[in-house]
Amino acid sequence: SHTLIRYPDSPVLRRPVEYGQFRSRKFLRALSRHRLVGSMGRVASCGDNAAMESFFALLQKNVLDRRSWTTREQLRIAIATWIERTYHRRRRQAALGRLTPIEFETIMNTTVALAA
Repeated sequence: SHTLIRYPDSPVLRRPVEYGQFRSRKFLRALSRHRLVGSMGRVASCGDNAAMESFFALLQKNVLDRRSWTTREQLRIAIATWIERTYHRRRRQAALGRLTPIEFETIMNTTVALAA
């Protein structure tokens, strides 16, 4: 189930786009026009959505469920602050060797610079 977040009569986050919309000709043309590749795999493939489902669950728990905002700007700042201060800088990931994304990126950039 996905939560629709609202503040004074206006939706902020919408439920994820449905599979059919990812395969529509209009969407595929837009991807092509911008030289992008869609990430949709097979129908019912959990791998495509797992990372985003996890991210949005954390966002919901750590930001959206904590209080109400009176303006979109307040909510935008709260989300951006959480992403930059917590999600990228403090959240350790098993897939990155228990490093935060920022730590991993720093190591990788240093390694690439030394190899060049």
